[in-house]
Amino acid sequence: MKTSILKPNMTSPTVPSTSTPRKPFAVPAVPALPAPLPPRQPLPSASIDRSKPMLKLGLDVHLEFIVAVVQHGHLSPHAPRKFTRPELLEEVKRWSAEGLQVFAVQESCGFGFVLHRQLVDAGAQSFLITPVVLNGKRKTDKLDARALCLRLSRWLEGNREELAPIRIASEAEQRRRETTRRRQFLKRQIRALANRGHGQVAEYCHQKLPTHWWGPRHWKKLSTTLDDWLATVLEKLRELILAMEAQVRALEAQMLARVKEIKGPKGLGELSLGILEAEVCDWNRFSNRKQVGSYTGCCPGEHSSGGKRRLGSIDRMGNARVRSILVETVWRLLHWQPFWKSARKMKFKLLDGPAMRKKAVVALARQLAIDLWRWRTGRATLGDLGWSCR
Repeated sequence: MKTSILKPNMTSPTVPSTSTPRKPFAVPAVPALPAPLPPRQPLPSASIDRSKPMLKLGLDVHLEFIVAVVQHGHLSPHAPRKFTRPELLEEVKRWSAEGLQVFAVQESCGFGFVLHRQLVDAGAQSFLITPVVLNGKRKTDKLDARALCLRLSRWLEGNREELAPIRIASEAEQRRRETTRRRQFLKRQIRALANRGHGQVAEYCHQKLPTHWWGPRHWKKLSTTLDDWLATVLEKLRELILAMEAQVRALEAQMLARVKEIKGPKGLGELSLGILEAEVCDWNRFSNRKQVGSYTGCCPGEHSSGGKRRLGSIDRMGNARVRSILVETVWRLLHWQPFWKSARKMKFKLLDGPAMRKKAVVALARQLAIDLWRWRTGRATLGDLGWSCR
């Protein structure tokens, strides 16, 4: 039995006898929800309980002693005092037991985060900042501790321009990062020992050594042609170099084992990726592309006034190890990734002579860090960036 559909201006006698097949109703495809972004790691911030009195500590840290300036609430800072590390920790524990909120600030230095972690365990809220000029041309331990205490007080009151607390790496991240830095140190020592051998042969024999003179092929010939005394001296250097090279290979094996499951873009080697992963510690520490660019130190310097804007060389205020690896990687990506979107935007500058090409490569190093951040945090895929997988 045929059925007909009545149109608004149709009546039963005017319904046509033949019916046309209806087109199937197309259900619109529901767009896939984007993958949730990983949680961002906020920078250290103070947790203040207004019902408790506050005590602020400005610390000028040395290896043998610590100069501290104490400020109770909004009162004037006390006179500087010198503590040993155990004495300071005992005082912090006593203040915390008395119900005081203890806040401490110190400049980051070569002593790591040992004192910071001990202060936190003692009950204080500890912060580390990048080293800054605190008192102009006058610098003493007492003046620096006082300036840090006053800056901490203003920062706790809400002036976020007074301090710039840095992220504290965990012990596991520190040890993972130490692998890359020890490798870099050993390679510098190998070059120094190799150059020492070149210099001694030039001084006593007026000869030129091969580049990799301590290798088995070159050493077999040198051990028979050089003077016995000089061959003995070079043998000692060779033993040190070979021992260091064995350590370097072991460190590189550890670095490669950490990133063997990561499928990176072609041109970014596993060793370079391992160094970047270890130095950055966690890509989720950044919340926007500006923070990533600042961390690399590839942002241009600026001297502008009124309607004039003048950009200079990069500020070099970030991680130098990351910056050097990024520049090396850019040169490789320009060869292996012809469809890299960031590089295609600067194709005319890359072709505009050697000087402009080098500047463009440094600019691309900053953009590469941003692209790696987007890739490693799930904000973009390799295809979105114009990269092919190795």
